Amino acid sequence: MTNQTELLIAADLDPVFIARVTADPRFDVRLEPVRSENELAAIIGEAQILVTRAYNKVTRRVIGCAPRLQLIAQGTSGTDNIDQAATRERGITILSLPGENANAVAELVIAYMLMMTRTLPFYGREVVRNVWFRDDCATRHEMHHHRLGIIGLGQVGSRVARLANAFGMRVQAYDPYITEFGVATRVATLDELLANNDAITLHVPLTTETRRMIAEPQIHTMPRGSYLINAARGEVLDQQAALRALEQNHLAGLALDVFDPEPPDAGFPDDPRLVLTPHIGGCSFEAKAAIGDKLYEKISRWIGERC
Repeated sequence: MTNQTELLIAADLDPVFIARVTADPRFDVRLEPVRSENELAAIIGEAQILVTRAYNKVTRRVIGCAPRLQLIAQGTSGTDNIDQAATRERGITILSLPGENANAVAELVIAYMLMMTRTLPFYGREVVRNVWFRDDCATRHEMHHHRLGIIGLGQVGSRVARLANAFGMRVQAYDPYITEFGVATRVATLDELLANNDAITLHVPLTTETRRMIAEPQIHTMPRGSYLINAARGEVLDQQAALRALEQNHLAGLALDVFDPEPPDAGFPDDPRLVLTPHIGGCSFEAKAAIGDKLYEKISRWIGERC
């Protein structure tokens, strides 16, 4: 068919999306999932639409290798992997899917809290070692005992607040960019939130303002014995400072789904208080299927508006 739009899928996308876009005669589809910037720069060529995920580094160099590029469609909420200045200079549109995987991330955060507050990884290791030790289980607390502080009350943060509220937790939130806090109590400053909660979870996008917003001074503002969760972006947290605080027992638990860099280039301590997952927060069957449908619909709408 003539006048087809060349569409490059450079990431692992849901079969729903691939099936729909491949069946659409408006698109000439190339399916070439890659991971590195070099690989993406090498294959982007004459693509007019680039479909990515957060691990694809769409740098100025990559954009410079794509003279016909008009649209970057990303199947995630954040777009910090894309050089925004370079796209603005070229007039390239960016589409993303804020909120589509929010429930999956929120459920993972609640799972982290249960794992850490009840020390489930520790007990699991003991059973594997044939150690049947229950003497200290009554020193662990139920969720409603803990005070949760949420940094960033967007799509994910607000869902975390509602789920935590259902467990009976007292929920506070810091977000200077919203006015409706729902079940969470608004806190005016970040330091106030950190000082008055024993579980902190991060749900902010990566910007110049949020980069390393939680570093050593902020971690030590938290009460001794607190829990810290990062399922936002790795660069929001000073990861090494958090690991030191865990080693020094200032933190009682640390859960990380995101890292700086990704994948991590250094090892981690063998510590059951440290819960690690490979950036799977937004990845569930339901989230991926919904993202496949919504991403196709957004691209299709963009094409329709240009005709």
